[in-house]
Amino acid sequence: MNIHLTKSQIGLDGVPAAETVLSHVDGERGELIIAGEHVGRLASQSSFEGVTARLWNGASKTTLTEANVRASLGLARERAFARLPDLLPATRGMGVIDGFRAAVAGLRAEHGLEHEATIVGAFPVIAGALVRRAKGLDPVAPDPNVSHAADTLRMLHGRAPETGEVTALDAYLVTASDHGMNASTFTARVVASTQADLFAAVTAGYCALTGPLHGGAPEPVLEMLDAIGSRERIQPWVDAALARGERMMGFGHRVYRVRDPRADVLKTAVEALASNGTDLPFAGEVEAYIRSALRKKNPERPLETNVEFFTAILLDALAIPRQAFTPIFAVARAAGWTAHALEQRRTGRLIRPSSSYVGAMPEA
Repeated sequence: MNIHLTKSQIGLDGVPAAETVLSHVDGERGELIIAGEHVGRLASQSSFEGVTARLWNGASKTTLTEANVRASLGLARERAFARLPDLLPATRGMGVIDGFRAAVAGLRAEHGLEHEATIVGAFPVIAGALVRRAKGLDPVAPDPNVSHAADTLRMLHGRAPETGEVTALDAYLVTASDHGMNASTFTARVVASTQADLFAAVTAGYCALTGPLHGGAPEPVLEMLDAIGSRERIQPWVDAALARGERMMGFGHRVYRVRDPRADVLKTAVEALASNGTDLPFAGEVEAYIRSALRKKNPERPLETNVEFFTAILLDALAIPRQAFTPIFAVARAAGWTAHALEQRRTGRLIRPSSSYVGAMPEA
């Protein structure tokens, strides 16, 4: 007997795939909790190393401190830089996004380092090397004595970042570190559930991230802002795009029915950059008008700002090239992927959902 499922059921919306202590998303209330704390408070009070320690401790029942993680990631960045001559040849002829995938697939265990530290430490090293190669520049060696956010910017730009820049990127890394059972995290957990190693699980997670329905929205936000171009064009451009039925990039979310809580965290970070003299676009005015237009178009359930809108503005303000947006997202989400894979291997079982067959049946 064929069982016909609804569109929501086929997409597994609302279907629990695991029990986790790592993060919780409440789409109706607009709430994101990471390792027992609201994302806004984490971003204002914790570093990326601190939230990574919380995630790994939850996944593995360890007692790592922020200092422990900072030291292990510093060593891991050094080890990854030493491995670049082995990793980069596989990326020849590839852009930053595809080259990152190929290099990540080449990671392997390092003596004296946990796999999760090896992975999270390697990500900004690989991203920095690929971005600089695209500009015809040599990679920059990491500094194990600075924070993960500061070293990420150093290796991208070849200079010591300003304090405000480090604070802004650190807020982004914390905010993007984990987000429930999203597509890439689910992919990583499925692979981990087979008892494949952490390297395989995280490589699979990154592959899922490269799809435009998951991690590909920040760049189109900037393309939209470029197309609008000036303040006087905001209203006519948006009105015409909505009349054509076009999607407003950076608005609406598969889970959140209200404003994405991560958007406010990153908006605060963007405003802090602006107060330090960074020349930011007119994005605030664009956001305000689009929100107003969407409320008029659909007053019962308007589309609200999501994390991608201010992610695009923040990363652009930090002079991170657009083709590196997906790898930099992965620099943050690697903390969550590794934690979920560890948790799945420790507490879960083989993830093996069924399907509803709707094809032809053989004749009796």
